[in-house]
Amino acid sequence: MSESFRQLLRALPDFPEVLPDFDPAAAPADPAELFRLWLDEALAAGVPQPNACSLATADEHGRPSSRMLILKDIDADGWHFATSRKSRKGKELTANPHAALNFFWQHQGRQVRVAGDVVELSAEASAADWRARPGADDGENADNENTDWQLYAIRPREIEFWQARHDRRHIRHRYAPR
Repeated sequence: MSESFRQLLRALPDFPEVLPDFDPAAAPADPAELFRLWLDEALAAGVPQPNACSLATADEHGRPSSRMLILKDIDADGWHFATSRKSRKGKELTANPHAALNFFWQHQGRQVRVAGDVVELSAEASAADWRARPGADDGENADNENTDWQLYAIRPREIEFWQARHDRRHIRHRYAPR
């Protein structure tokens, strides 16, 4: 790496002047409740696509990959996302059903990381999710059936909320539900 590139990277700004406060002692016992609160705050602050997150998976040899997608729901089954079983991530989830999501809201200096086991949700739920899409892959009409479309849920082993601070004493609040 060239010294000038390294200096450029080090000089980039981190976070805005004003960051939200976060007191872990006042956080709700349910991490989904805290996530919904942070998501509402991100929406109110005008964060674009606050439901977008990075999904990290690994293949059968443990080689990782990640990509962006959107969160579909959070309920008793877990944190929902969907993809084609034929996609790279679908194949990786079949071979190695563990994953992590990472949400990053730079303007608020916040991240949420969710890691755990992944389960396939029902064919009915997957079909309903496919039909609810504004458009289907490959230009197909979303009303058509797509039997390769799968709705998944991460059942968290851990969830970590991270709040940046200008003094670099960032706040981490971790839940380990199971």
